[in-house]
Amino acid sequence: MLVLRILKKLGGYVIGLKEIQAARATIGEVIKNTPCLRSRTFSSELRSNAYFKYETLQLTGSFKVRGACNKIRSLSPEQLRKGVVTASAGNHAQGVAFSANQAGAPATIVMPVTTPLIKVDNTERLGGKVVLAGEVFDEAKAEAKRLEAEQGLTFVPPFDDELVIAGQGTIGLEILEQVPDLDAVIVPIGGGGLISGIATAIKESKPTVKVYGVQTKAAPCMAESFRAGHRVTCDTERSVADGIAVKSPGELTFDYVMRYVDDVETVTEDQIRSAIVKMLEVGKTVTEGAAAAALAAMIERRFPYVEGRNAVIILSGANIDVSLLARIIDRSLVESRRLVRFRTEVTDRPGALADLLRVIASCGGNVVRIQHDRVFKHAGFWEAEVEVTLETRNEDHIEEIHRTLRKRGYDIARLD
Repeated sequence: MLVLRILKKLGGYVIGLKEIQAARATIGEVIKNTPCLRSRTFSSELRSNAYFKYETLQLTGSFKVRGACNKIRSLSPEQLRKGVVTASAGNHAQGVAFSANQAGAPATIVMPVTTPLIKVDNTERLGGKVVLAGEVFDEAKAEAKRLEAEQGLTFVPPFDDELVIAGQGTIGLEILEQVPDLDAVIVPIGGGGLISGIATAIKESKPTVKVYGVQTKAAPCMAESFRAGHRVTCDTERSVADGIAVKSPGELTFDYVMRYVDDVETVTEDQIRSAIVKMLEVGKTVTEGAAAAALAAMIERRFPYVEGRNAVIILSGANIDVSLLARIIDRSLVESRRLVRFRTEVTDRPGALADLLRVIASCGGNVVRIQHDRVFKHAGFWEAEVEVTLETRNEDHIEEIHRTLRKRGYDIARLD
C-alpha cells in the first residue's frame, strides 16, 4: 500500500534537482557556502569518517535563511511592496527578517509572548517588525494568518513550501561537492523542510547515498509518521531542541521524506544535552539543541550503516539561549563528576572555615561556591554549617577529597 501511495505521487513533485540548482543561483550572491570539514577526533569516536556541515556559520546562525531567501526572492514587485509575514520564535524569524530586508520588503514576524527578549531583539535588529501574540506557536501562527488576510501580506512558511524546501536543498548540492565520496548524511528533523531539500538534492544526484533523519523523543511526529506510513500528530514535551519540536510533519515534507529518506530515529533530551556539551568541548563549536540531535544519534549508534563510511552530520544552527547553554553545561559537569556539592560543619570560631578550605586546596579541589551559615542550619549551637560546591576532575578525585576531609574530622554529606 505504501509503495502504491508513493508511486501515485511521483508525478506531483515539483521540487527536484533542477529547482534546487535554480534556488542556488537565486540565493548564491547572498547565502554563504558553509564549510564541511572532517573531524579526526569525532571520526575516531564515531568509527566513521565524520564530517560536519557548519550551518552554524551561516548568515543569522542557521540554515533557515536559505529557504526564506529563496521564497522571498521569488515574489513579485507588488508582493514585495506589500510585505511578508510569518510566525516563528527562532531561526525562521531571523531568516525571514534578514531576507526581506535584503529584498527591500517589510517583514512582520509574529512571535509568542513567551519568546525570550534576546530573540525578539535579534529579529528586530535584522529588520523585522515583531508582533507578540499568543502563548504558543500555533496561536502566533493564527495571528500571522489573520494579518496575511487583513493586510494582503505574503505568508512565508517555515518548512511546508516548495521554494523553502528548494532553498534548504542547496545544502545538499554543497555537500556533494565538498565530500564527493559521500556515503551518508544525518539531518535533524522538525517539520521536515531541511531534510526534504537535502534528500532531494542528494538522492537525485547520487541515489546510493543514505539519508537519515533525527528527532527528539520529546517531539517524534516525523519518526512516528515514517513508521506508520501516514502523517501522525504527536503531543510534544518541552525540549532543548525547540527548533525541531513540532506536533505534525508538513504535508509536502512528509511525502519527500517517504520518497527519499532511508530512516528516521529519535534521541532523548539527555543525549541531546550531552551532545551540545561534547560539541562545545571537543568540537569547539556552539550548537543549538536541534543541531546536536544529529550528533547525538551518531554517538548512540542509531545508524549502523555509517560505520567505516563517509558521513556528514548537519549542524543546522547555533542559536541557543545563553542562559540555557549555561544550565546545560553545569548539568553536564555534575553528571560527569566535574562539579560536586557537599555539606559539613565547622566550629564557630575565627579561622575554622579557612582550615576547611586549606584541606580542600591540598587535594586540588577548586571552590566555585560556598555558603557559611550559623543561624539557619542543622548544626550544633557552637558550630556553623558549610555548603561547598567544587570543581573536580572525576569521581575518584571527589572520593579522594572526601576521604581526606573525613580523616581530618569533618562529617561529609554529599548533595548530588
